[in-house]
Parts: sequence; C-alpha cells; structure tokens
Amino acid sequence: MSIDQFNISSLVFLFLSFFLIENSSAQQKEIFEYSDGKIAYQTFGKGFPVLIINGGPGMNSNGFASLAKMLSENNTTIIYDQRGTGKSKLKELNASNMTIDLMVEDIEVLRQELGFEQWIVLGQSFGGMLAYAYAAKYPERVNAMIQSHSGGMSLRNVGSFSIMNRLTEAENDSLVHYSAMMHTSPGNPRLAKKRAYFMAKAYLAGTEHENTVAERLLEVNRDLNSMIWGNMRSNNFDKTPEMREFQNKVLIIHGLQDVVPIEIAEFAHEVLSNSELLKIEDCGHYGWLDRPDVYLKKVKEFLKANSININP
Repeated sequence: MSIDQFNISSLVFLFLSFFLIENSSAQQKEIFEYSDGKIAYQTFGKGFPVLIINGGPGMNSNGFASLAKMLSENNTTIIYDQRGTGKSKLKELNASNMTIDLMVEDIEVLRQELGFEQWIVLGQSFGGMLAYAYAAKYPERVNAMIQSHSGGMSLRNVGSFSIMNRLTEAENDSLVHYSAMMHTSPGNPRLAKKRAYFMAKAYLAGTEHENTVAERLLEVNRDLNSMIWGNMRSNNFDKTPEMREFQNKVLIIHGLQDVVPIEIAEFAHEVLSNSELLKIEDCGHYGWLDRPDVYLKKVKEFLKANSININP
C-alpha cells in the first residue's frame, strides 16, 4: 500500500513546518502595529543582531526561543511570529495577503522597527527559503546568512524529500494507515497525534526528541501553510539569479540524514560565490538537537567571525 494513494501531498511541505525544543523566557517581548496588522517578536542578549527565521509557514516562533538564547552569548538574537501566526495578527487573513513577498516586507518592517542597519539572517527549513527571498530583495541589509537545513532558493527538489526512506517498513505502514484515517475523520485528535508521531520519527537521527517534534507538528495552521505554498508554486519561487549575485558570506548546514535532499544544499553551495557547506553525519533536520556539539560550535564561530562591533 502506497502513501501516495491517500493524497497527502501536504506532507511534502510539512517537513518544513516545525521545530522543537523547550521554551525559554525571552529577554524582551514586544508587539508593534503596522499597516497590515501587528508583528510580535522577542529579543535575547546584546551585540550584533541575528534574525532567526523559523520553519513553516504556519507556525509561531515560540519553539525557537531556546535556540535564540543559546546563540545570544555575544549577539542580539531576534525571533518573530510570521504573519498570521502566534501574536502577529493581520487585519484580514486570506490568500491575497498570505504571500512570500509580503512575508519579506514584514521582515524589513521589523528591521526598521528595531533600528538595525544590517543583521545576520539565519533561516531554518522553510525559514531558509524566506531568508533567500529577503536577501534577494534587500541584499544590503544582510551582512551574512546561515542556511540551516534549508528548503532552498527555489522549488528545485523540494518535492523529492525522503520521509519514507527515513522510516522502517512498519513505521511507513503506520504512517500510511493514520494518514488514510485522517482523510475519513479529519480533525480527529487521536489520529492526528498518531500520524504526527510517525512523521516526527523521520525528522530526527535520534529518538530523544520525537515526542516534542510530534507535539509541535500538531500546531501547524494548515490553511495558512497551504496559502503560502500555493503562492510560491503559482509564482514559480526561484531566487537563484539574485543569489548568484549575492557576495556576502553564507554558511550552509545540512544533516546527512535529513528528510530535505542534500542536493538542495549542494546546489546552493554551487550558486553562492562566498559559501561554506557543512554536512553533519548522524543528523536529521535539526542539527542543534541531533548534533549540538557540531552545529552550535560552527554557528557560534560563524557569528563571531561575521558580527560587526556595534559598541566600539
């Protein structure tokens, strides 16, 4: 029995939709109003600013507070709720205002609100795709970039994720079963939890964080998720031409056991003229969970090397 029989194409895009680690109290929480509604953000630490863009779309940023705190030893790290998620409320939420271009403008509005001339941008998963889009539109604002388990600068290879290859035959059968049941009983919380559990197993090289991943998966706003992916597909999302011209340093990190194809990271490394590619063994979609010893060390080194001293 094939998982494709049940038309669960949304799984293709859910691999970009979550992150997981315990919540952490923020140094500062703020909400400000702008023309489209409200943007909520949190900041940690002091120093050259680092914007962390979480995966999704359709997820709030709460799950990234701990990562932001870990990276705030010598930097100001910022996380924010993307439009229509968490406390970032829109005056009206529909397909016309849920676009990748408007998400880019939200980031620029946030930068202006915070008063930073430049920042380092770290994009995780779908957040990496959004980071590429922002860097394409506002390259002068991106001092450096980290592409963390990124979905890529285009839709190239996005559909060829390897979730089935990351599961055993029995686990695959279970995922197929609960996915099929969800089609006949949509919204059933027991079935949703079961499906989320088996999906979560595919995203990690280890087992320690499976339950946390599964819980996070249940928070996805699927309608919002579909709107954004639909917008990207209809406009053939592709920032490759702009990224060929991007000159600043880029760190690309990818797990060798990631559900996102390694070819996406390798292609980015070929396109970007000033990039470094780190492939991590025994690592799935979340390097700071599976291999914090390698992931955090490398990211902190990159931040130190590319942060401008703003308090001479």
